[in-house]
Amino acid sequence: MRTLLAKLASPFRLNEAGVMGMNQRNIRYIGRYNDRRLYPLVDDKLKTKLIAQQAGATVPDLIGVIDSQADVKRIHAMVANWPGFVIKPAQGSGGKGIMVITLNHQGRYFKASGKEVSHDDVERHITNTLAGLFSLGGKADVAVVENLIAFDDSFSGFSYEGVPDIRVIVFQGYPVMAMMRLSTSASDGKANLHQGAVGVGLDLATGYALKAVQFNSPITHHPDTHQDLYTLRVPHWQQLLTLAASAWEMTGLGYMGTDMVLDKDKGPMVLELNARPGLAIQIANGCGLLPRLRLIESLPPCRYPPLPEARVEFSMRHFAGQQTQPLKPRLAKVS
Repeated sequence: MRTLLAKLASPFRLNEAGVMGMNQRNIRYIGRYNDRRLYPLVDDKLKTKLIAQQAGATVPDLIGVIDSQADVKRIHAMVANWPGFVIKPAQGSGGKGIMVITLNHQGRYFKASGKEVSHDDVERHITNTLAGLFSLGGKADVAVVENLIAFDDSFSGFSYEGVPDIRVIVFQGYPVMAMMRLSTSASDGKANLHQGAVGVGLDLATGYALKAVQFNSPITHHPDTHQDLYTLRVPHWQQLLTLAASAWEMTGLGYMGTDMVLDKDKGPMVLELNARPGLAIQIANGCGLLPRLRLIESLPPCRYPPLPEARVEFSMRHFAGQQTQPLKPRLAKVS
């Protein structure tokens, strides 16, 4: 993909290759298909968790919420009986402000690296969260405390310290592209591509790895664990895509990024939803979003939209591998 981008000198040629740029994303898709009144449903993680639960989706357990400075010291009693926990800003973005404690032993807190985190450090982190240090626009925020996710054993060796997640772009309820984000030492255990996490493009038909990148450059093995990234396969794939597709019904947003995790006990979970998903997923997959988006736009209107399961079957059939299959007349109606 990087070689492709280097060869294509103009926005016109990028568009010809099906690669979507930031302006197209903002104007043609986000601006057209996302009602701004719906943004609070996904910009606030507490609201996202609530609407996902109401829709019957599985989400990480909520331990508690801290919304005032006077309550900051309550954190230690709040997590006393939890072996691990995560503190995140309700209105954070890009993985900023997330503190992951993988071991809570007799009131002592440890990160996945084994480094101990003091009570003062935890309280200071929550204070910074309340002050809006990590939130969108620097607004005052609240700290959400959640149970630690136990990632599926299938991903052992594929991620460094942090929990791997799966980003699925959903358009008009159809999954159109997916990647897994794997944390690294460079990303400080966070699944953020801009900070150095690995992005692995996933075949929508199978959940198998297509290609992998770090800092927009192709790689074959995880930089820390040395695991062969091309052996990665996401289990429960169709179930996970169906959960992602159902985010359309949950939110009403036409173009979004759904961030999922695979818990070894509870299966696919909704982690976050994003009304302004980034474009690096195209690099991780080695193909552009535009042909897939245009195929969905070409579908005839239906009085009763297909159910999530039917939309997933359509996407798995038409967006296998790095290709987009044109619509055939006999497949024109998907409801």
